[in-house]
Amino acid sequence: MLSYLAAALPADTGAAARLLALQCALRMDAAANVQLPTGILRGLRLGHYSEPWQELERARWLSRIPETPEVDTATVAARLFDAALLTQSPARPDRRRAADWALRAARPARVAAGGPLPQLAAVCLAAYTPPGAGNGLTEVDRMARDCGLDPFALPDVLDQLATAGLLASWNVCPDSGELRWTPGITVR
Repeated sequence: MLSYLAAALPADTGAAARLLALQCALRMDAAANVQLPTGILRGLRLGHYSEPWQELERARWLSRIPETPEVDTATVAARLFDAALLTQSPARPDRRRAADWALRAARPARVAAGGPLPQLAAVCLAAYTPPGAGNGLTEVDRMARDCGLDPFALPDVLDQLATAGLLASWNVCPDSGELRWTPGITVR
């Protein structure tokens, strides 16, 4: 889903909007509607920010459903306009588990304190680290694209994650452009 969103969203989409789009895409129903509990938004430290929603609305990726008396105020409802999301695998129960996993991957306290970009990068790194593996591997360009970054900005984010303890180490092979890392703390 990270790769799909990297292609579907405008390149200048910010990290907060990308985190929100990931949760929406993974939690939507068969009619491309989503109801995000405000607790999820608070967990991502996006609870009081309307800017990520507005950014996705400007990109014509979703539209928030206005609150009405019958709508639960503990959720934010939206309709997604990206019809291709309905064709993405896996099935809805698996996507909901993936959404919960992505939420946990973005929330280590020291990472979340750094803001949406380190949170999004933490989700990407966790997604590209095979279960039980001692290290991870992906292309620098892919990681940067999934985070909505210029590849030259990626080292600063990786350094933040290393300082936060999420990465024990990381390096980029200059010949192949591969990003390799050893995880620090583990997300389950």
